[in-house]
Amino acid sequence: MQTILLTGFEPFGGEQSNPSWLAVQQLDGYQLDDEVQIVSRQLSCVFEKSQIELQTAIAELKPVLVLAVGQAGGRTGLCFEKVAINFIDARIADNAGQQPIDKSVVTDGPAAYFTTLPVKAMVNSLKQQGIPAAVSYTAGTYVCNTVFYALMHQLKDKPKVRAGFLHIPYAPQQAIGKAVASMPVDMVVNALKLCLPVALQTTEDLQIAAGTLD
Repeated sequence: MQTILLTGFEPFGGEQSNPSWLAVQQLDGYQLDDEVQIVSRQLSCVFEKSQIELQTAIAELKPVLVLAVGQAGGRTGLCFEKVAINFIDARIADNAGQQPIDKSVVTDGPAAYFTTLPVKAMVNSLKQQGIPAAVSYTAGTYVCNTVFYALMHQLKDKPKVRAGFLHIPYAPQQAIGKAVASMPVDMVVNALKLCLPVALQTTEDLQIAAGTLD
């Protein structure tokens, strides 16, 4: 049985919940087919600790695909991130009280990594089902980008393992009184069920599905 690793974050910034974890935990143990099963893990919203937790999960599970999911309040749809940058500039402290400014994620690492997921094909598959989705070219400079960069750095010598990051909007209960967009957690769960099979498709299948490759 092959494994897809999904990660979500614990709450941060004063929130009581995090929709990224509320969504991915529902898929823990879910089988896409007879050969692929999802395993979900929660990451701390702490710069260094989250990287260690991610590395431990990858070493244990040896997944064929990793998708890290994070909350991005203010986003209006699902945002599949294209690029992770080797830069931390925390607008608020993480859950351990750390607030690094102008720091590298990995000392002497490359300036950036690109996702190895077919994000355009994944976005197209969701749009066809009426789910708002887009490719994003900025994952920010907080813990989400740090995890995304660390993920790609950890897998740099494992080209057969596809990996990337997905930002999702607030859940509806978080958006009360904030005048920002939200998305039901159930819609996120359904979106993951729809787009993850696309992420595992062959290059030829993706060309047919998306017209052009990422």
